[in-house]
Amino acid sequence: MCIFIKSSIFQTIQLHSNMNIQEIKMIKLQDFLASLGYTPTKQQGNKLWYISPFRQESHASFKVNTEHNQWYDFGIGKGGNIIDLAEQLYKSSDVSYLIHQIGHNVPSMVSASPGVVKLKQSSATFENLQVLPLSHPALIRYLQDRCIDIEVAKSVCKEVHYEVNNKRYFAIGFPNCGGGYELRNPFFKGCIAPKDISHFYADEPKKICFLFEGFIDFLSFMTLRRIQNPQYNGLSNQDYLILNSVTNIHKALKCLSVYNNIQCFLDNDEAGRNAYLQLSKELGDSGVKASALYNGYKDLNDYLCAESKHSEKAEIKKTKGIKF
Repeated sequence: MCIFIKSSIFQTIQLHSNMNIQEIKMIKLQDFLASLGYTPTKQQGNKLWYISPFRQESHASFKVNTEHNQWYDFGIGKGGNIIDLAEQLYKSSDVSYLIHQIGHNVPSMVSASPGVVKLKQSSATFENLQVLPLSHPALIRYLQDRCIDIEVAKSVCKEVHYEVNNKRYFAIGFPNCGGGYELRNPFFKGCIAPKDISHFYADEPKKICFLFEGFIDFLSFMTLRRIQNPQYNGLSNQDYLILNSVTNIHKALKCLSVYNNIQCFLDNDEAGRNAYLQLSKELGDSGVKASALYNGYKDLNDYLCAESKHSEKAEIKKTKGIKF
């Protein structure tokens, strides 16, 4: 039975946009890790143990001290505060960029008063999960605002209703290989653990794979192809791998190693460039930097939205041979 949720549910707490380093350091490490899809495997007093977000392992070697809000990874022999963690996760030393990335991933922060940040109690537990066909008008409108073809979205996405701290929410759900979901609505970005990659296979084995950082860019690519060819059925003709976070590169390497050619549609920012360099180091010449196709735009969705709103410009670029 479908549960109808009032549209006011989208009044999810939005992120305070003018955060400084001290405010960022107030964020609990377990909340930040939960926003990335990582949950502790065990607790010992004020210590939480995690499978390391930096590599694949069978025994937890990543520790968070909740009293001091510090972490330590025994595998790499490094630790520190949330900024130090972000530096390792996003392969960057640009503090302003790291603050932006942390803030983007932790949607449970509110500004109580000027200069004061209050943290809302976070929970990694999603209860009463209900997975439905994608149909809610608010979610459809959100996708339309991102210029995504709705039929394309419906072919791979679900509508996920869930409960956190006895409050009901719903969002677009994009399934991953681990059985979890990436979640998006106009005011929230998160995931139902486990955090994992998403991998789609063509009907016949392929030696080329198209790689994306997030599922909105993947849907943008599919939309662009459908604009060029309304009959195109991309899921049956091509292999796709979506990282769902650049921190998942280590999980993708084994899957990507079987391909002769990997078209990397990553973001045109520092994290995207670093991710491409890491892939190139691990996979050699098989990785192709496809992001040059949308130079001047942060990501593929920005490009799609710009082209959708400026059809004349899109026609000019088509004559230059840009094909998706």
